[in-house]
Amino acid sequence: MAAHRSARRRTILLAATTLAAAVAFCALNVLAQGRPPQSKAEQAIKYRQSVYKIILWNFGPMAGMVQGKVPYEAAEFSKHAERVATMAPMLLEGYPPDSAAGAPTRAKPEIWQNFDEFTTLMHNMENKAAALASTAREGSLEKSRTAFGELGDACKACHDKFRSE
Repeated sequence: MAAHRSARRRTILLAATTLAAAVAFCALNVLAQGRPPQSKAEQAIKYRQSVYKIILWNFGPMAGMVQGKVPYEAAEFSKHAERVATMAPMLLEGYPPDSAAGAPTRAKPEIWQNFDEFTTLMHNMENKAAALASTAREGSLEKSRTAFGELGDACKACHDKFRSE
């Protein structure tokens, strides 16, 4: 009986130790991965890169539909267009004056040297994104294709001038 209790205690102790080690490992892993950016510039860069990723995630399915690579589904196209229209106005706030450097970025310094022009191009993109969302609600592939092309052109205008490849 004493041997049984001793074996049981060792099993409980081993389980408790293993559990404590697993919890500590997970906590340290979360802390290492979820560490907040160290500077305001790094925060701004991470913010705008996240917004761009969401926009790109939604551009892909729409591009496939307008190019005929995947079947056109009006509701899906409209959903993605709405998301882009929602995210587009969030981009400009990700470019505060002190965010030209601080983390890896493809933003050219010319953004802050020509901020008025950059702002104009960003607002044009926002307007084209809103127009695409409005057009997409109608459900016409042809009209959506045209509006998608106009938004793509607005994006390209800014990328050509202000983004490093």
